[in-house]
Amino acid sequence: MKIMFKKQTPCPAATESTSRVRLTGLSAGYSGRPVLQQLDADIPALAITALVGPNGSGKSTLLGVLSGVIQPTSGTVRHGSSRPPAFVPQRGAIGDALPLTVRQAVEMGRWGDRGPWRRLTRRDGAAVDTALERLGITDLAPRQLGELSGGQRQRALIAQGLAQESDLLLLDEPTTGLDPEARERIGGLLADLVADGVTVVHATHDLDAARSAHACLLLREGRVAGQGEPGRLLTPSALTGMWQPA
Repeated sequence: MKIMFKKQTPCPAATESTSRVRLTGLSAGYSGRPVLQQLDADIPALAITALVGPNGSGKSTLLGVLSGVIQPTSGTVRHGSSRPPAFVPQRGAIGDALPLTVRQAVEMGRWGDRGPWRRLTRRDGAAVDTALERLGITDLAPRQLGELSGGQRQRALIAQGLAQESDLLLLDEPTTGLDPEARERIGGLLADLVADGVTVVHATHDLDAARSAHACLLLREGRVAGQGEPGRLLTPSALTGMWQPA
């Protein structure tokens, strides 16, 4: 079944080319193994940007650099805001065996401000409540994370990101492995977040999701193969030989 994501209307920030993040000559990798090489790119503010490309093209590494987890080996990353990004990993990054409730998983989003061993404040609790409500999972708060469906679990992880109260949300394959209804719901949630003032960047193998974004960054072998509006960038000729949908 083909998923029909709602086409995003151009956002003012994107049309004015206002950057939330600007990459200049960016290179990065792991233990002497280069992955990203001399990237020049702009991530528009208040927009959804899709990172696309084949496995090994550097999508996850770029998310790591944007989140601050991976340090560049050269080049610069300039953020248009002083607020640290919120990073939502793939669903498999948190094991089902961990004895975490949904609320406890979302509370982990406050650790950056509070630390993992300090008691959460009333303000922290309010941020967690807001994130749970925003994702429509307040009723799931007492349930174990491992008991959830794929779509519910993904919403819990996005709520964890929202609890960080960042204006930049980074997601690694947020719809991979979800059923059609869950994928469509996640796509709608991301669009709503942009309307609320959040910049969203997500890596994806889903061409429908990529084409519904405001902007697209196409990677190949650690380099920028193209950037711009998905409708103009994701053409058959541009994707031939380099794109294998999941």
